Amino acid sequence: MVPLFHNLLLQQDSVSGILRITLNRPTKLNALNAATIEEIRQAMQYALDAQAVRGIILTGSGDKAFVAGADIAELAELNEIVGRRMAEKGQEVFCLIEESSKPVIAAVNGFALGGGCELAMACHLRVASENARFGQPEANLGLIPGYGGTQRLAQLIGKGKALELLMTTDQVKADEALRIGLVNHVVPLAELLPFCEQLLGKILSKAPLAIGMIIDCVNAAYDQERHGYQTEANLFGRCCGSADFREGTQAFLEKRPAAFTGE
Repeated sequence: MVPLFHNLLLQQDSVSGILRITLNRPTKLNALNAATIEEIRQAMQYALDAQAVRGIILTGSGDKAFVAGADIAELAELNEIVGRRMAEKGQEVFCLIEESSKPVIAAVNGFALGGGCELAMACHLRVASENARFGQPEANLGLIPGYGGTQRLAQLIGKGKALELLMTTDQVKADEALRIGLVNHVVPLAELLPFCEQLLGKILSKAPLAIGMIIDCVNAAYDQERHGYQTEANLFGRCCGSADFREGTQAFLEKRPAAFTGE
């Protein structure tokens, strides 16, 4: 059974295998607080555990904001120790998204600021509506990003541009986000979710085992404790021993669509 949450809405399509997770705090422009971060963790764990879920779309309610940032009232109460723990918990949850073996697409429907930008960057792909805006405004509050923003922004758009955006706190419009590589696609707002479903459907038509291993290999390139090339070689070998590999090659030779099982 699909779980119920206070700050999230979950919609699961039994045919496509797509789970849509919608952040649902419209009066707060879907701002992140500790309770919402915990619910995202639980929703992602459900998605990873549920065999019926094959891919995830993460979006925000309404047409103004994906996530407009953190809950400032909650932030104002932090001290050094609690702040560090809060950042570590957020990083743990966002890493769960980044390391998911099931593809996750962020459907960014408006403002993605602060923690919202960090959440989008933790997803494997990002599709933005034309009214989307991205930014890390933490320095305006005497803060820095705490959920991986300083790391993932530099990985996605390069060190120099990342430093500029982090230090100036400038917001980036959707077309500029596309130009600098922060997002993969920009579409009209009305087409955002259908486009994401079509893109995710294309990915889900491929071998699930291979998709999960591609995610793992690319993540390994940014992990100082792992050797990316060796990870690739190891997982290539595992693919060669899989039922999906045998099915894929046989289907190609027989000129028919492959029926992958993820095994």
